Amino acid sequence: MQVSNSEELEIEARIDSLLEGLALTEKIGQMTQVLHFEDQTEGEIKAGRIGSVIHTQGPLPGNGPREWQERFRKLQELALSSHPRIPLLFGVDAVHGQNTFEGATIFPHNIGLGATQNPDLVEKAAAITAMETQATGFNWVFSPCIAIPYNEKWGRVYEAFSESTKLTNSLTAASIRGHQGKLSEAHTVMATAKHFIGDGSTEYGVEGGVTTLSETEIKERLLPPYSAAVASGVGAVMASFNTFEGIPMHAHKNLITGVLKEGMQFDGIMLSDWKGYSRFGEADIINAGIDMVMAVDGDLELFQNGLKKAVETGYVPMERIDDAVRRILRQKFRLGLFENPYPRETFIDSIGTQQHRDVARQAVRESLVLLKNEKNLLPLRPDSGKIVVVGAHAHNAGLQSGGWTIDWQGTDRNYTGATTILEGIQKISEAEVIYDPEGAGKHADADVAIICVGEPPYAEFFGDIGHESNTLQLELSAKQRAYIEHYQGQGVPTVVVLLSGRPMVITSEIKKANAFIAAWLPGSEGDGIAEVLFGKYNFKGRLPHSWPASLDDFKGKYGPNYWQDSIEPMFPLGYGLSYD
Repeated sequence: MQVSNSEELEIEARIDSLLEGLALTEKIGQMTQVLHFEDQTEGEIKAGRIGSVIHTQGPLPGNGPREWQERFRKLQELALSSHPRIPLLFGVDAVHGQNTFEGATIFPHNIGLGATQNPDLVEKAAAITAMETQATGFNWVFSPCIAIPYNEKWGRVYEAFSESTKLTNSLTAASIRGHQGKLSEAHTVMATAKHFIGDGSTEYGVEGGVTTLSETEIKERLLPPYSAAVASGVGAVMASFNTFEGIPMHAHKNLITGVLKEGMQFDGIMLSDWKGYSRFGEADIINAGIDMVMAVDGDLELFQNGLKKAVETGYVPMERIDDAVRRILRQKFRLGLFENPYPRETFIDSIGTQQHRDVARQAVRESLVLLKNEKNLLPLRPDSGKIVVVGAHAHNAGLQSGGWTIDWQGTDRNYTGATTILEGIQKISEAEVIYDPEGAGKHADADVAIICVGEPPYAEFFGDIGHESNTLQLELSAKQRAYIEHYQGQGVPTVVVLLSGRPMVITSEIKKANAFIAAWLPGSEGDGIAEVLFGKYNFKGRLPHSWPASLDDFKGKYGPNYWQDSIEPMFPLGYGLSYD
């Protein structure tokens, strides 16, 4: 829901009045986004030279929600004491809940939400994320990611909903409705559709790589979710790191200005990604249509001085600057920041409430995809003898949540408020439950083994298969494969729960297991998995991606192009069993 026509006319008039009184340095200031903890931040805000502040990896704003709010209140007070008296936007990478704040409700990553195929649930999750994000002092989230992944080697597959454009369209609109509501309402935040465009469809799945799809493929497969986002009133769009037609997307005027702004009539903020100015063409990205720049990590003076010079020499027209500032001010007015600029303490008690966790647990239950259930091993009976739960992933909230959880690259520890899979099983089971973290296979007398395997946490470049920083594979490690062999070889019925940010090649493992579940990255509510294992709820999840059968399927630059019927998947898009 957006503002009325009369409200829009009033906003445009107020923007006109503000623009007339802004100096060039102040206009460039509105186009500048900085980190809350950088040395220059407070001074630049006080001088009226900053439009937005973000928090991502780095020092926390405080030790609890009140301290977080107080930090952003102080920065807002500085902005409102400067000459323009224009409030700041506060942004955060809240991509599956307010995942930068320990104790918040953490939802399944988007790939899991894609498996639910439930737009109402996605909207509820986004609305809860908005409320808990507001509770920690923010009014802007860099979510949802609406990429269409072409290759499971890409390290951000889990940030996208699905390889299905149709499903992504539906869940994109739902996510934006949930985050934004009516923007001026106290509990909502501005959403960001990202990353425009081609981020998930680079050759060999390389983050920031080259997209060589045809214009037709981009138009038919990648652009529709952005049309859905714009139609839903999304407040911002973030540019991608990748290159198309030999041009960095940050500097691709035809796509940013021509297709997105003019063709789709997007009237919000076009935001750069991290250090976009220095990395992708400096003033060229402004001419291409970037409105606000993440001038972080040493880029502040380079951006502000460089853009000022570019305007003074005529390289960047003043009309482009005014258009950028107008777009930024428009969203600040729509958010109601001029009337209500400060965080509201009333939302602090909403963080991690049972009501919110209940919705997250529902999302976990509905995201689970049952790939195999031999001889109806599942559901388990609560009194089903001796249960051995195997593997570190079974009792580690960080491992079950993936990247963008507490830390940018995720964490390998349990964090505040989360419930692990093992804890969920212990809550429900009336049987003896043994935990075997090393999968040594010493419990051959068990009636069933629940074996939890998967990937370590990762984010962005560091999650790419083949990236020099990691040893990630599309297969399970030898150690995890041995978990299954140890118990299956001793005749213990085995249920394998795969926790991963992408479909993996598990062809041999699924043959050995009696039951196999794709659980994705469920977030903080691991007990949702236990509830389905024991039949309190049925399996509802359906694959949001076709499932690869072999590593040989990835020899091409775009991986297994299932949608072109060139390779037979092990399981097709939409596959999933149930207890019925």
